[in-house]
Amino acid sequence: MDGNNAEKQYKLENMSIAICSGTFDPITLGHCDVIARASQIFSRVIVAVAQNASKNTWFDLETRCELARVALKDFSHVEVKPVKGLLVDFAKQQQAQVILKGIRNLQDYTYEDAMSMVNRKIAGIETLFLPTDPQLAHISSSMVKELTLHGADITEFVPANVAQAISQLRAES
Repeated sequence: MDGNNAEKQYKLENMSIAICSGTFDPITLGHCDVIARASQIFSRVIVAVAQNASKNTWFDLETRCELARVALKDFSHVEVKPVKGLLVDFAKQQQAQVILKGIRNLQDYTYEDAMSMVNRKIAGIETLFLPTDPQLAHISSSMVKELTLHGADITEFVPANVAQAISQLRAES
């Protein structure tokens, strides 16, 4: 094995834990697809459900975690955990080598690229971008919320447990 191959092998072995972060309010089929694909690349994927004070969430942090756990239950090496502080601190605590972000479009890339530079600068952690499946690129949590507010059917955009939770939430309000 030459030096270049040894280096590549070493780097792949060190990329065994990935953090896939977001607010996940709610988790969508697009999120689930990115996480499922990540689980084929990494030996462990931690879905970091973020507490973001700047976002007006429909579900509290623990509910968002539970919705994600149920939606991702078929993936044995995917874990869902809440994050209240800086993502990079959480990533270090989890011994993750990379933050993985799904990218739907140029706007996502522009925002996430800036965040990746900050994360690398303050914590030395790299970010990898995984393009969203083109058939799911139109799905966002914001779009799901907007459709819900107008009474539209969201079942083709979110896992069944999430559609049920949103329906129950709307009935209670």
